Amino acid sequence: MFELTGRVAIVTGAAAGLGQAICVAFAKQGATVVPTDRPGVDLEKTKALCMEAGAECYPLAMDVTDQDAILATVNEVKAKFGRIDILANNAGMNKPMPAENVTPEIWDAHFSVNIKGGFFAAQAVMPIMKEQGFGRIIFTGSQAGIVARENQQPYCATKGGIQSLARALAFDWAKFGITVNVVAPTFALTEITRSRLEDPEYSKMVLGMIPVGRVVDPSEIGSAFAYLASNEASMVTGHTLVIDGGWTIW
Repeated sequence: MFELTGRVAIVTGAAAGLGQAICVAFAKQGATVVPTDRPGVDLEKTKALCMEAGAECYPLAMDVTDQDAILATVNEVKAKFGRIDILANNAGMNKPMPAENVTPEIWDAHFSVNIKGGFFAAQAVMPIMKEQGFGRIIFTGSQAGIVARENQQPYCATKGGIQSLARALAFDWAKFGITVNVVAPTFALTEITRSRLEDPEYSKMVLGMIPVGRVVDPSEIGSAFAYLASNEASMVTGHTLVIDGGWTIW
């Protein structure tokens, strides 16, 4: 099930956290993995984990806010492997603050990374996927695209926008054998969230909103990406797969 042998996958924001877990999930299912992150960000741990899983791994520096860098990466991957089957648009940013403190620069930065970067990465791989007659584009969304999160207006706006963007791309590209979907997690236990979740009051608030009583493990997000990247998900497109332990059913 969810076999990815022979597939080539690019993952953005792959140095740690959810991006790293997505890479490992793809590797375990047999894909060749291309982890990417901003120049200067260390991808060695991700590479080591992918290789432990038995996969070929080819890390590359790529800033998703730089369209030339996106095109250079896509061209390099195509030249090396001859194909690109999967794009996991995981790179993202979130700077919580009261709405009255948000500046145009902060607003634009969220949209540049979370939506613009993902769109132009998808645009860059689309001709290759179209030629192949096969492609899987998967965005990391968030429950924050469905329900409000305090002091996170730009983040919520971008994550809601990702869902609409994915539906629009899915509609336009279905005829080429390309599916476009979103995985929308709740809080995941990563390096970024661990310190906040170690605060007893904050942790109590978070867990009180999740009926299953725990946060999500990054590997569970990786598994969702592996499913949506697989042949078994060929009829799933324009969909947001919410992995939130029931937060958004309230």
